[in-house]
This record gives sequence, structure tokens and C-alpha cells, in this order.
Amino acid sequence: MQIEQGMLAPDFQTEDIFGNSIKLADYRGKKLLIGFFRNAACAICNLRVHRMIERYPEWQAQGLEVLAVFEAPTANILQYVGKQDAPFPIIADPQARLYDLYGLESSESKVASTMQRPEIQSVIGEAAAAGFVLTKEEGSNFYRMPAEFLIGPDLVVSQSHYAEYVYDHLPFEVIDEFIKTEARV
Repeated sequence: MQIEQGMLAPDFQTEDIFGNSIKLADYRGKKLLIGFFRNAACAICNLRVHRMIERYPEWQAQGLEVLAVFEAPTANILQYVGKQDAPFPIIADPQARLYDLYGLESSESKVASTMQRPEIQSVIGEAAAAGFVLTKEEGSNFYRMPAEFLIGPDLVVSQSHYAEYVYDHLPFEVIDEFIKTEARV
């Protein structure tokens, strides 16, 4: 079941890649962006995390917290995503428990359609220019589709975004507006 705007965010307790406890309940009273990514070696996912890292100081100053979830073992995350030294928690979810909890899909047809999109080479080029090359991660779910959720201080989902193609994410303008809107509440 997909999570929709107005629903209470599904509760979870897990650990980040460094063994720190992460509980959704700890984010009560805060604004939260949860990003679900494909796998640790995904160049496009790493580009998105890179851009989130660039924006994070401003977001954090405005009260937004970020969690990034990858369907990959911790060792793989440390090898790929971990090189970016993200200032926010990254969660390894190789068994896809959180992916299932939040209703994410795997879709061979959507991944295939991504490769047919005219702008895909531009996105791959942007990722490569930022130092993220296309790499096959053994044992990963290549067909996992990303999603992002904006969750308010009351832990109610303000926005849910399930990707239609591999590099389909919430526009940063939507995240910025969420921060401003939640600040007025």
C-alpha cells in the first residue's frame, strides 16, 4: 500500500550505517525528508544525495532533518555513498523492510522506460561529472524505484512522491516550500 498525504507516517526503528539508533518517533516536533534510493552504487542516486548534502546546511538551519535509505548492505553503502560523508543519517535496508513498510515498488518496466527517456544521457553525464559512474552492484535490486516523503512535526505525511522513472524525485522547490509552510504552522 502506498503512503498518501495526510496519513500518519509508518513507524519504524532501525540503525544507521554507523550503528546509531534511528526511530521515527524521535523526529516528532521536527520536519523530516525521508529519501528512499535504489542501491548504494546507483550513480543517479549518489548524485541526488550529493545535491542533498549541498543543500543540507540551509535545510537544517530551517529545521529540516533528512534520512536516506538504501536497499543495500552497510558495506556497500560505505564503499559508494559513504564516500560523500553525508551530514545526515544513512540507513542500510538490504532486506527492504522499510521499502515494504512505505509501499515502494520494484518495476522492471519503469527502469526500462527510464533508459528510453531522451534526457537519460544528460542525467548520467551529470552524475559522471560529479564523480558517480554507472556501476553494477552485485546482489542489488536493480529494479527498485525511489521515493521521497515529507513528514511534518506531527509525523503526518505532507507529501509522498513515488518515482515514475529512476531519477524522478521531489523538486527541491517543493522541499523548500514544505520547510516554509511548516514553519508557518
